[in-house]
Amino acid sequence: MIYLESPSVDPAFNLALEQFVFDDMDRSQEYFMLWQNDNAVIVGKNQNTAEEIDSNYVREHSIRVVRRLSGGGAVYHDLGNLNFTFITAAGNASQMDLHAFNRPILKVLSRLGAEAFCNGRNDMTIAGCKFSGSSQYIRGGRILHHGTLLFDSDLSVLSHCLHVQEDKLSSKGIRSVRSRVTNIRPHLREDLTLSQFWGQLLQLLKEEFSFRSYCFTEKELLRVREIQAARYDRPEWNYGPSFRGCLKKERRFEGCGKIQAILETREGCLHQIAFCGDFFGSASFDDLTDRLRGCPLNLSSLEAALYGLDLEPYFHGLKVPQLIDLLLQ
Repeated sequence: MIYLESPSVDPAFNLALEQFVFDDMDRSQEYFMLWQNDNAVIVGKNQNTAEEIDSNYVREHSIRVVRRLSGGGAVYHDLGNLNFTFITAAGNASQMDLHAFNRPILKVLSRLGAEAFCNGRNDMTIAGCKFSGSSQYIRGGRILHHGTLLFDSDLSVLSHCLHVQEDKLSSKGIRSVRSRVTNIRPHLREDLTLSQFWGQLLQLLKEEFSFRSYCFTEKELLRVREIQAARYDRPEWNYGPSFRGCLKKERRFEGCGKIQAILETREGCLHQIAFCGDFFGSASFDDLTDRLRGCPLNLSSLEAALYGLDLEPYFHGLKVPQLIDLLLQ
């Protein structure tokens, strides 16, 4: 496995760097990367950015907002947080396994004295509090799995800049986003700086994966900046279109996440439809929305339109009857 480090803490650059490694580097190799972003909110591919952040707080505190390629929910990054990325062949994987790449991290933390666990869809926790969220992007026979490691982050900023809806908090039996997160540092056997933690994490993971280090060339970094300019610097990508549908249907599904459907109907039929939320899924919605466009908004018509469709590529963990229930609620 090849180990990579980013030369930048610019969030738009680093997401472009991940995409470059995934799309452009030798596909016969596997990659592991550790990297950091300066103050930023990273939103999931399918999210409605305006609903996930406190726009005034983010603007006043110069916090960057950038959308990633993978699904899931918004996360806060600062220089007290360390991010990790695995890029490997998908093999026979037909569905996301969001914990498979987290388990080596848990083993390292255990050796450092922090007893951590995988919880829920994609979280890692210590003493019941979340310190990591992870997500995956699957395309062309490859997986990009990335996650956060809150080591010594400013959790007060995190709680101010992110909007976490009440249904998500209540489903976990907690009162606030601040009370459900923790940093790793207080739970270690011996106190470490982030730099020391980075070094020990890398050293212990080397024992499992036999890393070979690689440095990016200037030509490669120029290509990364081109990707950054074309996608991750663009407000259209980071904030998305302004949804103006007449109807908004929203529900949180166990094992899938929040799905919001924004509908425009004409004479009782679906004219336009868009989906957003913190669910996971890698497929474009074009085929799904084409099936639904023009469909009467009733049970029999929706069942006929969606008959035989596997929703897994669009909404990990969702079944057709559940989607129909959402559209008809």
